[in-house]
Amino acid sequence: MAAPLPRPHRFDLAVATGGLLGGLLLWVIGLGVRPADEPIVLFDGRWPILLPLLLMTGCELLRRSAPRTALLAGTAALTLDTVTQGSVVTLIMFTDLVYAAVLYGTPASARRIPWITGLLTVAATVVPFAAWRVPEALLIGVAVGVVSFAPASTGLIVRNHRDAAVAARLRAEQTALLAEMDRTQAVTAERARMARELHDMVANHLSAIAIHSTAALSLDDPDTSKGALAVIRENSVDGLAEMRRLIGILRDGSGDREPAAAPTLDGLGDLVEGARANGLDVTLHAGHGKVPTPVELATYRIVQESLTNALKHASPGPVTVTLARRDGLLDIGVTSPYGHRDGPRAPGSGAGLVGMRERAALLGGTFAAGPEGETGPKGAAGPEGPLWTVRASLPVTEEDRTH
Repeated sequence: MAAPLPRPHRFDLAVATGGLLGGLLLWVIGLGVRPADEPIVLFDGRWPILLPLLLMTGCELLRRSAPRTALLAGTAALTLDTVTQGSVVTLIMFTDLVYAAVLYGTPASARRIPWITGLLTVAATVVPFAAWRVPEALLIGVAVGVVSFAPASTGLIVRNHRDAAVAARLRAEQTALLAEMDRTQAVTAERARMARELHDMVANHLSAIAIHSTAALSLDDPDTSKGALAVIRENSVDGLAEMRRLIGILRDGSGDREPAAAPTLDGLGDLVEGARANGLDVTLHAGHGKVPTPVELATYRIVQESLTNALKHASPGPVTVTLARRDGLLDIGVTSPYGHRDGPRAPGSGAGLVGMRERAALLGGTFAAGPEGETGPKGAAGPEGPLWTVRASLPVTEEDRTH
């Protein structure tokens, strides 16, 4: 069973209707292309003109939905019109079929039809002139070129412009999509950065407050409670100051810079003193030298979070912080006793370890944290039992960070 013909486009229906009405008007008036006594006119009279006109009108209905079929059938209709007295409207509709076949047809048709019509134009110019040797013979090639090659070339030009416009629109849509993806990634990265800053700046103070307030509530000694309250007040004031700085950054909207008054490695001494005031036995070994600002901030935050975790979870015993330079890297190590703790402890969410790992990864460094055996790291004796060790290596040169 043959497949049904595609439904004509509304514009094609209008073109076909206009062509048919125009052809009928010329037919009623009696205007033809050729006189009846020309040798190529095999069917003279008015009525034979209607058949190719009707066929060409039907082809116009398919100019967009089936352009190749329309062009082949239109060529047959034009051939039939050639052996009659002819109609100008039939010729005009054929040129439209050639144009539509290039514009709406397949890419192969768009490439081949201009070449074929161009060769036909050259042949229609050269062969009659070579045969008859009269200048008027060149007009045959001109007529063939106007009817076939000119509309094919016009269709190719329009198609190329249309394809270029489509490609430009697709590139614009892809650019917009990539921009939206970049914006989403930037927002996500900024939220993660602010979350790290909020956690690192405030968690240390809140952990100390939680631990000392628990101790103050569990003891009846007024002196001990007073000392705990003093530590609580000090950490509350420092935590509020850090919060105010962070809120100022969020209101300012400058997401392209680190927080104002970002801590440096020169402040590690004060950080260690604060940890000692909170009850940790901390020893600092710093041999870092001059390092870039991003590495400086990441190192400070890693040490700060490690001391916060030791305050919340470590067993009683010495905590050691070590910073050392080697082969373009800054090695950070923090060890603390690992095991059961009798005193109060603050709950943890694990966000601190995630933040430290992210800081190291953003600088192209490495990070590891976990317990090391009964003898301590690298075989050193651990008299307090197993040790919890935080180790990070951060590149201190731009070349190392980019790799």
